[in-house]
Amino acid sequence: MLTWSLTPLVLPLRYTWKIARNASISKTNLLLKVQDPAGQATGWGEAAPNVRYGETPEGLQQEFAQLQTAGLGQCATLEELTSFLGAHAPAHALRFALESAFVHRAAVLAGQPVAEWLGLAAPAPAVGTAVTLPIMEPGAVAEFLRVQGYQRFPMLKVKVNREGAVDLLREVTRLLPNHLLIIDGNEAWTDADSLRQSWEQIQALPGLRVRLLEQPLPAACAADYRALKGQLGCPIFADESVTDEADFTEIARQFDGVNMKLMKAGGYLNGLRILRETRAHGLQTMLGCMVETSLGIWSALQVSSLTEVCDLDGFLVVQDEPFGMVGEEQGHLLPHGNWPAITP
Repeated sequence: MLTWSLTPLVLPLRYTWKIARNASISKTNLLLKVQDPAGQATGWGEAAPNVRYGETPEGLQQEFAQLQTAGLGQCATLEELTSFLGAHAPAHALRFALESAFVHRAAVLAGQPVAEWLGLAAPAPAVGTAVTLPIMEPGAVAEFLRVQGYQRFPMLKVKVNREGAVDLLREVTRLLPNHLLIIDGNEAWTDADSLRQSWEQIQALPGLRVRLLEQPLPAACAADYRALKGQLGCPIFADESVTDEADFTEIARQFDGVNMKLMKAGGYLNGLRILRETRAHGLQTMLGCMVETSLGIWSALQVSSLTEVCDLDGFLVVQDEPFGMVGEEQGHLLPHGNWPAITP
């Protein structure tokens, strides 16, 4: 019988993390551990609750206790765990932590790197990533970039809201002309017309170079996305629009690419399904994250061979990141080791 435990991780952030729907200066994630009674092998996983889907640290802790009572420890194979989690339907972030911890332990027992155990190519020794500029007053951007040195990254992801997008992007392009940008609206615009009005002003900014626009409208605006596709001069990527029930034929009518986040997918298995569906429908693939420690980012890197764009900077937002499982040099991530090695 396997033994599971959960530890809250209170993570102060290096700066205020502000996006279109909320702002925070700390994050509470959860560290999951699984091992057999003999202690032969240990697996670790991380849950990063997402308020967009009603997930909270307290709620995930309650769900974990309920899963323990329901017989979580009796799941001896990944197939058994998958069936058990399907029957009890925990929050996706918790499900990912549980499944990834189980997979990591299984890889240790098999003597295989995690990517190989999953049937994937190994992550590259150095993986280029975007890094995120949160929403802030334009006058604060120059000092923020000076302190953080984020111009070293190959892409800068700029979080925007509808009201301040033009002014914030004007300042970014003034300071970093022709730097490749991801613009992330987090569903801030209400419809296609409101986005078009802003986009006309954004496109006119000198030095603007956009790799992609991420989820500018709410997921419910399917007709608006269909009307916008191919009209803005850059690819539009889905994030919140991709759920477990998503019809990828319809997603392909609305978007040019998909941002898959393992925390939102609820596990490696579903995350790989989403990436393969995305590729099968001719869409571009992106690998994203929440605010996570290097454990969550290391986990995401295990599937990075299937993606074209990586946005895996979540651990860089954390002050005094606790695990050191991923390094960063000149905007490239360096995964350390074949399995998570953690001393809590």
